Amino acid sequence: MKKLRTLVVVHASLVPPENLEGHTEKEIDEWRTEYDVTSTLRKSGHDVQCVGVLDSLTELRSAIADWKPDIVFNLLEEFDGIVTYDQHVVAFLELLRQPYTGSNPRGLLLSRDKSLCKQLLAYHRIPTPHFTVFRRGVRVNIPRRLRFPLFVKSTTEDASLGIAQASVVEDAAKLKERIAFVHEQVGSDALVEEYIEGRELYVGVMGNDRLTRLPVWEMVFGSMPDSLAAIATRKVKWDKRYQEKYGITTHAAEDLPAPVVARLDKLSRRIYRALGLSGYARMDFRVTADGQVYVLEANANPNLEAAEDFAESARAAGVAYDELLERLMTFGLSYRAQWRASYG
Repeated sequence: MKKLRTLVVVHASLVPPENLEGHTEKEIDEWRTEYDVTSTLRKSGHDVQCVGVLDSLTELRSAIADWKPDIVFNLLEEFDGIVTYDQHVVAFLELLRQPYTGSNPRGLLLSRDKSLCKQLLAYHRIPTPHFTVFRRGVRVNIPRRLRFPLFVKSTTEDASLGIAQASVVEDAAKLKERIAFVHEQVGSDALVEEYIEGRELYVGVMGNDRLTRLPVWEMVFGSMPDSLAAIATRKVKWDKRYQEKYGITTHAAEDLPAPVVARLDKLSRRIYRALGLSGYARMDFRVTADGQVYVLEANANPNLEAAEDFAESARAAGVAYDELLERLMTFGLSYRAQWRASYG
């Protein structure tokens, strides 16, 4: 790839330093993804600038107007603290006719809104746990078709925000209690779905029209006691001491029957296209002991930290981290945005 002027867009508090000297491990963990991306792009010879965005697009617009980047490498996951507003920043880039990495606005909209996403998956007859949404300010009436145990989470937040052992509930009283928690503490509507016992599998997909499916990855819950539900809580995903205590790891899925792998491949591609995704995404599945596959959610623009699942699975497919980032830029440069379709 030729060397590109690359504008990396991040949250205002996550602009990484030039190097790691003098920073604590806790500090580094906050902006590890942003550092991995910017430092790797620089090592690959690209001309890199980084701009932080909080609640205004003034700095972003100025950087694009003044520097005229070849591509924006989008690492933004929210705008003004609202997760579902990241789509508007990408739409702003399209209005400027500025190429960018990652998903288009429509794909972000459909995947970020978990209730809308699940309705679309159900329409396309893609297997997903039975679910319902409990809106804030509306009385809780539990549909009879839902069977306990149930899993309660936010309709919009990601990175396991608001997910804990208490998210799996066994009766109506606990269900109402957890819904109230999501409404009041997380500040969103609550998505309630039937809890599926089984293996937790992640499938990375990248591309626009022609798709590449990465090796199936698995979260292994190690020695967690039987009294705890095997779910990706915030502690399980981000607390290193907790992971070490119970031997929680993620790695290439082993001993998956060929029909299950084929099913995961087919479903991942169907989901990607049904949601209009582009660039790259990760699909989260549960597979039961008898081989039934259920999609839990689709994640547009998953974490790109060098040591996280998406990059690790790409590495297992023979795609080094620097090559992965360059492929994502190639997808961004070739994405057929509407302004390109209209004006060539």
